[in-house]
Amino acid sequence: MSVHKVLVLHGPNLNLLGTRQPEIYGQETLDDINSRLYEKAAVNGWDIVCRQSNHEGELIDAIHAARNDDTALIVINPAAYTHTSVAILDALNAYEGRVIEVHLSNIHKREAFRHHSYVSRRADGVIAGLGSQGYYVALDALFAAD
Repeated sequence: MSVHKVLVLHGPNLNLLGTRQPEIYGQETLDDINSRLYEKAAVNGWDIVCRQSNHEGELIDAIHAARNDDTALIVINPAAYTHTSVAILDALNAYEGRVIEVHLSNIHKREAFRHHSYVSRRADGVIAGLGSQGYYVALDALFAAD
């Protein structure tokens, strides 16, 4: 199998995983999740980069960079930007690879304002409510398609 690139983007406040509302987001830290993603990618012969930012522009810059570095897939948990960021949607629309949107919680069981996702308009798949397992399901889908 050839080596492919995956970009995993974690949006605002996800750096607080494990300590922020664990009843909603679980006990795992972002480092725990990323470590398992790196292991899973390595086993499958993929390169993976995981980035977290609380700044919309940094997430957009990462998406723009993925347009030019042979990134085959973006897995994105836009967090609160899911519901507000046309700018992230526009950046994803300019990216030609696959996009999978991931949410730790089921956004459709939460407050009404969380039911709408701008990112879903571009995403090839959406995974919500599986906790951190959603990230691994996204990678499984990619590996199966390779």
